[in-house]
Amino acid sequence: MRIISGSHKGRRLTAPKSLPVRPTTDFAKESLFNILNNRIDFETVSVLDLFAGTGNISYEFASRGAKEITSIDAHYGCVKYIQKTAEELSLPITSVKADVYKYLEIAKNTFDVIFADPPYDFSIERSEEIVDAIFKNQLLNPDGIVIIEHSKHTDLSSHSNFTEARKYGSSVFSFFLNNLKNKKAGL
Repeated sequence: MRIISGSHKGRRLTAPKSLPVRPTTDFAKESLFNILNNRIDFETVSVLDLFAGTGNISYEFASRGAKEITSIDAHYGCVKYIQKTAEELSLPITSVKADVYKYLEIAKNTFDVIFADPPYDFSIERSEEIVDAIFKNQLLNPDGIVIIEHSKHTDLSSHSNFTEARKYGSSVFSFFLNNLKNKKAGL
């Protein structure tokens, strides 16, 4: 995996092969960040990365200047790798070993961007539970954005906070916003 832009542009990272992960492809990641370049100011955002795996998305946000990133994963090896890499590169990433669903129930902070990359075999209901928990527990700042990466076989467009989906190969990014009624009315 490599960091595609920012202060660590071009840096290659090699995660241990023993980690149970499916990192976002460079093609999909570059496409996602091209979309985000037009929507957010990286240097002012706080980011929550759920199902963080190797930290691929967290490193990209940090390299682009995000002020604070929290990476959540249930696998100890993933959390350890993210923390080690963040320390080596002096990145503002805090990695936490936790079940994502339990973390969303107890989290105290709010975030500007919440990214989740659950396993591709998750059901639509299980993926929607992530979005529901974020909004129910008010973890997203008013102008924030939730992004769920999922398989092209999953359709999350029926969720009330859904705004759009972008497909890149076998990956899809679904976007969700706070205050959706106001956004659609142009307010």
